[in-house]
Amino acid sequence: QVQLVESGGGLVQAGGSLRLSCGASGINFKLYTLHWGRQAPGKERELVATITSSGTTNYTDSVKGRFTISRDNVWSRVFLQMNSLKPEDTAVYYCSVVSHGRRFWGQGTQVTVSS
Repeated sequence: QVQLVESGGGLVQAGGSLRLSCGASGINFKLYTLHWGRQAPGKERELVATITSSGTTNYTDSVKGRFTISRDNVWSRVFLQMNSLKPEDTAVYYCSVVSHGRRFWGQGTQVTVSS
């Protein structure tokens, strides 16, 4: 059973930083591509950052240069360092993995950026 548990969200002022963490179980973590996604009120969920098993990263344009995804294969964790946060980054943030053709999501962690 794949389980993903996020933590680290909170309320921060514009320009501030947060570091999200996600613990994964039920998969051979080091073999998988991991993702961070987010869903803002009234909007569809979107993927914002990806890290492959080899450490290659990719970001959606709106977060490039501000967010950094990383992973710790020893502890089966994936992180999202978010800097220079903007009010439009306010959303519930989720980590995600695709296993056996199915996408799994965690329960999410709320990030609120005040102006």
